[in-house]
Amino acid sequence: MRVHVISDVHGRADALAGAGAGADALICLGDLILFIDYDDHAQGIFPDLFGAERAAEFIRLRTAKRFDEARAMSARLWSTLEGDPREHIERNVRAQYEQLFAAMPEPAYLTYGNVDLPRLWPDYLQDGHRVLDGQSVEIGGWRFGFVGGGLKTTYRTPYEISDEEFAAKVEAVGEVDVLCCHIPPAVPELLYDVVARRFERGSEATLAAIKRTQPRYALFGHVHQPLHQRTRIGRTECVNVGHFRGKGVPFILEW
Repeated sequence: MRVHVISDVHGRADALAGAGAGADALICLGDLILFIDYDDHAQGIFPDLFGAERAAEFIRLRTAKRFDEARAMSARLWSTLEGDPREHIERNVRAQYEQLFAAMPEPAYLTYGNVDLPRLWPDYLQDGHRVLDGQSVEIGGWRFGFVGGGLKTTYRTPYEISDEEFAAKVEAVGEVDVLCCHIPPAVPELLYDVVARRFERGSEATLAAIKRTQPRYALFGHVHQPLHQRTRIGRTECVNVGHFRGKGVPFILEW
């Protein structure tokens, strides 16, 4: 069996179309939409609405951890638009989802990232797409468990949930051969982004499950430029499958 695994697509429909080439299935660990690009300030929903210059200023404030100023700036900009800001966001998100799900290979097993809007996914899923969150499925004789979303942070991204809700999904998955999450387990070297120069949040529940059940692999994304891409916890190989928007190639799992 050969499975390709991707995460943090962030609008890369062009590369997504070929992500399953040569594989028996594709696994996508979420973050499909692109709200703002820290490398290219002209790309994403935010600059589409407000321009690259304002996007660059917003990124500068967030990178400096001046979150209150960033939120105040964002609120001022949204107030300049006619109508409910949520309608503008949803319209742009839907445009991205339409393109992305049309490009998504089949068969594909998907879970949500922290910037995704789960309630919109059913409108765009294709026949060969299966969404799992707090669930498991057999692929080629191995059991794969899926836990989507992120934990609550100061960034307030759309699909952040409580530690308790996240832990309940990890518990529901149970013992598997491959544990697939959007966010990493709470291991510092897997959480530090060397470009953003900050620690992202990881899951203590995932880490505890890995130590207890020892899956063959724990796969995740979320941290775009990690200090360490992989580490081992007991017999479990923990792997950040890579920033798909930046690299455009999947992580390959064969057995």
